[in-house]
Amino acid sequence: MAGDRVNVLVTGGAGYVGAHACKALAEAGFQPVVYDDFSRGHRDFVRWGPAIEGDVRNAEALETAIRTHSAQAILHFAAKAEVAESLQAPALYFDVNIGGAVAIVQAAAATDVRSLIFSSTCAVYGAPGVSPIPESAPRQPINPYGFSKLAAERLFQDAESAHGLRTIALRYFNAAGAEPEATIGERHSPETHLIPLAIRAAMPGDFTLQIFGEDYPTPDGTPLRDYVHVADLAAAHVLALRRLLGGGGSAAFNLGVGRGYSVKEIVAAAASVAGRPARARSAPRRAGDPPELVADASAVKAALGWRPAHADILDIVGDAYRWAMREAAA
Repeated sequence: MAGDRVNVLVTGGAGYVGAHACKALAEAGFQPVVYDDFSRGHRDFVRWGPAIEGDVRNAEALETAIRTHSAQAILHFAAKAEVAESLQAPALYFDVNIGGAVAIVQAAAATDVRSLIFSSTCAVYGAPGVSPIPESAPRQPINPYGFSKLAAERLFQDAESAHGLRTIALRYFNAAGAEPEATIGERHSPETHLIPLAIRAAMPGDFTLQIFGEDYPTPDGTPLRDYVHVADLAAAHVLALRRLLGGGGSAAFNLGVGRGYSVKEIVAAAASVAGRPARARSAPRRAGDPPELVADASAVKAALGWRPAHADILDIVGDAYRWAMREAAA
């Protein structure tokens, strides 16, 4: 361990949210140790500590990584995370997301790690009949991605009784934006997330965004989502980690700003920050898309003191746009 800094194993630390969390950890005085198979993560996103290449389903490799670096806690991001893909490949999602959770529990039990921050999702709620959604809402996922994350949450709950593993599950709504200085950001291949696609539709070229469904029971007919800046997500992980290392108990918290934006509003925001129209066309609804997902984030604010610093949608889209321009120029 370097000095008196706490070493933290970060699975999926070369990915979009994981890399931002590593930056936040380093700035807060922790030492992130990235564990990633680099199938979707990026080696150039590993900038704040060592990296280990490995499969999250490999409990022995995780145990070795923990022991080698004397990690005292785990931030678990490594997962498959696309709703549409999960509908096409449910076995893969259960294999990676649940299998990875099983391996995390085994490695933590073997090394006496007792603090875990889990990257969960609002998809565990499915299509709830309430908005904003509190943590007490029924968890009834409607796609394999949501089911796999809910199963992992349950496993971690049971692991506390069995092994003393305390877990804070952070249920993201829609992670968005980029590091404000545009040094890291959202880079997926293929890209499936709305904000980077809307930005691409507002940049020179012929890419046209598909709006999947304009007949939802929402003000403009397109789905409403709660977009939370990735830097704010990263900050929440640091607060959650401090709670557990300070002896705090397990919990599950929503992470969102409490305000929904429609697909058409995101397209308009992309056009605004780019200073040119965004090309878009109507397409049929996609399976597994609820009409509205907006967070009640009062619990995490009360428990951890978390407040989103980048709640304005133009700030979120603006940071994503600056990252996209930097990527295009590279």
